[in-house]
Amino acid sequence: MTIATEEGPLRRGAVRPGERALAPDLARGIMLLGIVLSNTAFHLWAARRGPSGWQPVDGSWLDHAVQFTMIIALDLRVYPLFAFLFGYGMTQLYLRQTAAGTDPRDAARILRRRSLWLIVIGLTHATLLMAGDIIGFYGVLSLVLGLAFLRRGERALTWWIWVGVALILLVSAGPALSALLRGELGTFGDAGADPGFKAYASQEANWLTAAGTRLRTGLFVTFVAAPLTLVGGGFILFLLGFRAARRRILEEPGRHRTLLRLTALLGIAVGWLGALPAALAHIGVLHVPDVMQSESGALTVLRDITGNAAGLGYVAAVALFAHWWTARGPRRGATAVAAVTSVGKRSLSCYLAHSLLFAPVLAAWGLGLGEQLGSATMALFALAVWLVTVAGAYALERAGRRGPAEAVLRRLMYGRRAG
Repeated sequence: MTIATEEGPLRRGAVRPGERALAPDLARGIMLLGIVLSNTAFHLWAARRGPSGWQPVDGSWLDHAVQFTMIIALDLRVYPLFAFLFGYGMTQLYLRQTAAGTDPRDAARILRRRSLWLIVIGLTHATLLMAGDIIGFYGVLSLVLGLAFLRRGERALTWWIWVGVALILLVSAGPALSALLRGELGTFGDAGADPGFKAYASQEANWLTAAGTRLRTGLFVTFVAAPLTLVGGGFILFLLGFRAARRRILEEPGRHRTLLRLTALLGIAVGWLGALPAALAHIGVLHVPDVMQSESGALTVLRDITGNAAGLGYVAAVALFAHWWTARGPRRGATAVAAVTSVGKRSLSCYLAHSLLFAPVLAAWGLGLGEQLGSATMALFALAVWLVTVAGAYALERAGRRGPAEAVLRRLMYGRRAG
């Protein structure tokens, strides 16, 4: 089927059900659970914050256990997973088009259109419901990186991945290492900065006022933080996704088991150990100056950098599970795996649904339930929200229907003749 678009003839439309691999969709479904859990902190708008400005410091021992687990396993660890999968999916779309005979320039143009619409969707989402939107953020990154790297060869990708590693060490870790060498690590950071959760305006009782704050935050995240991420080397997860998709690592995990095992083991170990000092300091076991725990402090820098390794480790672990699951054939639990995978197939719809279920219930401008919850009860609420999206996505899967946001985005990308 040839689809006529304003850019040129595309030789095919969107991905068909039989072309989907288990690992990428399963990873996206699990990733969305991690995202909805890690987003719980800014909905606790009445909680007392510590020097990190993010996770609360009050509550019961169970709340502290949840906060500790969040810092170790989720905070600054789920979004690198998202970046890798985003880059992987972009390359899958490009390769499917070119394999069907589409001119590479036309395939690249359809991806640029996708990126531009994601920016629009992300800013709308940020303004209406959730200032910490990542759709527009990754829309900007995919627009720039798609233009620069999608048609580059393996050697160029490898070279720029190492440039990204060098930039991370220089831009992100460099100031902290310099402070360490000067013996001033305990003063590196800004303990007096406003808590980060305030930028989400969940504590604002007036929706219009909150929407104005969310719009400013969304514009900053999309058009300032995203370019700064590129300058700081944050593009390496995208490029690793590009390269992994070319090698079909997630579609054919059995051929790459050694690489996946090593990545899962080292990535998760490095990621969790890198977050351990911040987690111990948060619950009061490790005593360090407040400035080191601040959002720009040394412990947060360490947690941020090692989060990239954790994200890759999570992807590799899911790919290994998908290979094991597929090789074993039908078994108990097949419905659960299929349901989580259906979330991954409709990740955009489910991500937006999280905000629809979170913000009006928890924010001060809505029902204000966020004032009454602690870290543990908020995590249970987040799990319930994710399970609702699992049920909805699985119902759509059984009915053979796409997610509503995916259907709209595909219409915007391919036009009425997408099929």
